[in-house]
Formats: sequence, structure tokens, C-alpha cells
Amino acid sequence: MVSRGYPASPEQVPVHLRGNRSAVTRWFGRTVLSVFGWHVQGRIPNVKRLLIIVAPHTSNWDFVFAMAAILGLNLRVRWMGKHTIFKFGVTWFMRWLGGIPTDRGKPEQLVRYVADLSDREDGIAIGMAPEGTRSKVTRWKTGFLRIAKLIDCPILLVGLDFKGKRFVIDNIYLPYGDNEQDIAALTKYYSRYHAKHPEKY
Repeated sequence: MVSRGYPASPEQVPVHLRGNRSAVTRWFGRTVLSVFGWHVQGRIPNVKRLLIIVAPHTSNWDFVFAMAAILGLNLRVRWMGKHTIFKFGVTWFMRWLGGIPTDRGKPEQLVRYVADLSDREDGIAIGMAPEGTRSKVTRWKTGFLRIAKLIDCPILLVGLDFKGKRFVIDNIYLPYGDNEQDIAALTKYYSRYHAKHPEKY
């Protein structure tokens, strides 16, 4: 439910996970969503720590709309992005948005960094695309499962649906503890959503 007709509202986020962004910044996020006809459906659950996975991820537009949703919700989230997008001149902006540069060649270093970050902060939401890339993949990476286990938090499933122009904040997922079983269950779950480029998913 979105209050007062907004495509996204801070009321969809528990107080301890809200950012302290300005009213102008929140307005900008809502405006981008409105102009393109997008909205955020559902509410972020009231838990201390949360790993948010968003899929399917097949285009650069996913990032644009995701950032607009984060600003509109005023969600205080740290999200993981490939280190190559943190280019000179825009790195400060990416970090301001909550970005954490990731090097795929050093996955254990990333997992440890996120765990340390979680220990330092009272409440934290970590966001990532489980595919690890917008290109077609035959198998999801398992880093998000290791992170969820290490920081002892549930996984929130958020669907990116281009057909309905919506982000769907859906269920909490508790991993089985078997990576093969978890990946199979999650890829089946996300098959219900329509990607920008279905041929890449």
C-alpha cells in the first residue's frame, strides 16, 4: 500500500531503516517513478538486519528505477555494485546513494566487509542483485547466501516487474542451508516477474 497516492513513501519503511535524506531528494525519487509510471508495492518488514535481493536484473534501467525507489522510500540501504561502475568523478555520488564497490575476484573479502559493517550499525539493510550481472547467467552466484548466514539475517525478496512497472516487496525467505536447493527455489520464485530483456534471464 502506498500512502497519499505516492508511488513510494517512507511510511513503507520501518523507522530504524529510514535515511535522513532531504524532502527534495525524496521528491525527486518519487517524481522519477511517477514520470515513468512505476510504483513500489508492499512494505519493508520491521527487522533489525535485512538482506534484500532484487531480480530479475537485465538492463541499466533496473539501476535507475531502483535508485528512484530507494530515494522515494527514503530507505537507508547499502547496495552492492560492480567496482567498475564506481568511476572517477562519480564515486562520491555512488557512495552517497549507498553503493559498495564489489570485486568479483575477491568474494570472501566482500562477505567479511559486509559482516563488519553490520556489526557497526544498529540497523542495516543490504541490497544486491543475486545474478551478479545484467547479462544472461546459467547459475546465480551464492555470495548473497553466505552474507545472509554470516550476518544472521533473513532475505527479503523484491521483484522487479517491467510489465507492471512495479517493485514488489514480497516475502521473507529463510534459506534451507543447501545452496543448490536455495538457488533452485529462488530462481523459480523470480520467474513470475517480467524482465526488461526476458531473453537475458
